[in-house]
Amino acid sequence: MREKLIYALAAAGGLWLVRNLYVILLRLPDEVEQGAIYRIMFFHIPSWFVCFTAFFVAGAASAVYLARRRAGIDALAVSAVEVGVAFTAVGLVTGAIWARIIWGIWWTWDPRLTWALICLLVYLGYLMLRRAIDDPTERAKNSAVLCIFAFTSVVITYKAIDWWRTQHPGAVLSFRTGGGNIDPFMETMLYQNWLAWLLLAAAFVMIRMRQEETQREIDALRRMAHAL
Repeated sequence: MREKLIYALAAAGGLWLVRNLYVILLRLPDEVEQGAIYRIMFFHIPSWFVCFTAFFVAGAASAVYLARRRAGIDALAVSAVEVGVAFTAVGLVTGAIWARIIWGIWWTWDPRLTWALICLLVYLGYLMLRRAIDDPTERAKNSAVLCIFAFTSVVITYKAIDWWRTQHPGAVLSFRTGGGNIDPFMETMLYQNWLAWLLLAAAFVMIRMRQEETQREIDALRRMAHAL
């Protein structure tokens, strides 16, 4: 059942993404001030939406793990973090390319960019912590605590443009402004690409969960063999 669901999510997300690429690349006109390069926002912004969603799922799963102490919940948390880290890297790379064309720089230490990098480093630290602890119970418990606190970096990154003056423009999406300063069709494509990537991300998380559960079984057998 899980395997069929993975295939269904991957197929739906992949087909939706292909359809979105057709619209973004061939049907949408160039933006007046930025030209063709503005199309990178359809990958840059949804990648941040996906990574924030993944980190939220990881934080919620970590809280549930501390309450229930179930290994499957810990597997969900680490899988979501790994997928979130991948999409965070996509967001940083696409943002750097976009910034080079529009601002003339690859990087600047403005608050949102700095906190985005901190967010990535914090969750990489989470993955490193898991590697450093051999006992599965202690690893899951300590990782869950760190994952919950790590989500503060996500909140700060998201709110940075509201709390400080940054290189980034102010909010333009309608759900943040109540009206929106972006063409409605373009905004719709942003959300559609976000949903397509969410489906793919969900498939990736489920694949990683299965790998994590398999690794746990192998580790348990190895400990039994050593005990003998």
